[in-house]
Amino acid sequence: MALQSLQTSRPFYTKLAMVLISMLALGYLVIHGKEILSPLIFATLFSIMLLPVAKFFETKAHLPRGAACGVSVILLIAVVGGVLYVVASQIGNLASDWPQLRDQVTNSFANFQDWIAEHYNINAEKQMNYVHSATSKILNGSTAAIGSTVLSLSSVLLFLIFMLIDTFFLLVYRTLLLRFLVAVFKQENSQIVYDVIQNIQSIIRKYITGLILEMLIVATIVCTVFLIGGIKYAFLLGILTGLFNIIPYIGIFTALLLSVLITFSTAAIGKVILVAVTILAMHLIDSNVLLPVIVGSKVKINALVTILGVIIGEMLWGIPGMFLSIPVIAMTKIIFDRIESLKPWGVLLGDDEKPSKHSILNRKGDVPEAEVAGS
Repeated sequence: MALQSLQTSRPFYTKLAMVLISMLALGYLVIHGKEILSPLIFATLFSIMLLPVAKFFETKAHLPRGAACGVSVILLIAVVGGVLYVVASQIGNLASDWPQLRDQVTNSFANFQDWIAEHYNINAEKQMNYVHSATSKILNGSTAAIGSTVLSLSSVLLFLIFMLIDTFFLLVYRTLLLRFLVAVFKQENSQIVYDVIQNIQSIIRKYITGLILEMLIVATIVCTVFLIGGIKYAFLLGILTGLFNIIPYIGIFTALLLSVLITFSTAAIGKVILVAVTILAMHLIDSNVLLPVIVGSKVKINALVTILGVIIGEMLWGIPGMFLSIPVIAMTKIIFDRIESLKPWGVLLGDDEKPSKHSILNRKGDVPEAEVAGS
């Protein structure tokens, strides 16, 4: 009773200081624990997706749990490897035409020089001095750049290895992890723990499946339009557009920039306009039709939180943080919606102005039918 009285009698500034200190400590751990947390979160998402596959091999093929989980991870490697092979083959075709691309870029650069000289009275000699000055600075740091590139490649390889290992062990020890999560909280809260786990599994699985389907539709439509329009490297540009489309808002404009640059080096200005219009139109259709219908609104996250999440994710973890921002926010919202004291934060993350009858906030213990991780 004395402890409860002390907690309720704390002034506001004391509670605020405790919250800020906790947020700073959490931010410090997130930033400096990137090498461990980033592959672990990716592995958590992949393990949720692979759980039905692993269970299929356990129950239907009667494989031991370790073997079933190993086969599931191997299938994941095969699928990802197939996508990377297709992209690499298309990039190889682009590299084979490098002399043509170089000549086109050179001619375009010469025309751009003439335009600058005509409109801004900066002759070609001064322009080349600026270019040579910038080039010399880049070349002076070439050794460091090469070392950084090698370090980045090795870091990516280690990241993939740790992610696959974490995925395998999360699948193998899922029952143990479930018992741990239930044991951490009081017995009377065990049902809430099960509900949160069920919601996270169901919603994240549907969310990622929807994103994959959305990516395939976007890539197929863009490839088809580019092929009909006679755009060179149509498959490569369509695949890149579909892959980058996974990143909210920022990804589609990155794909637009890359596609316009590649098309500008290989075709006339009319096809460049066709590429830009196609990608922008696809983005509008995707945002207003495909995303709501395919991905659904199981956990609605408003646009402001989405953009802030992507930006903060990039600041903390770079590109992996951009990919992980939306699933992490979705899982956080599920937890907030199931805990009474945190429901206002769930409302802040959501996109519903008025709670609907399907909203998580209005549910009275009814959760989507989903298998518990340890079952």
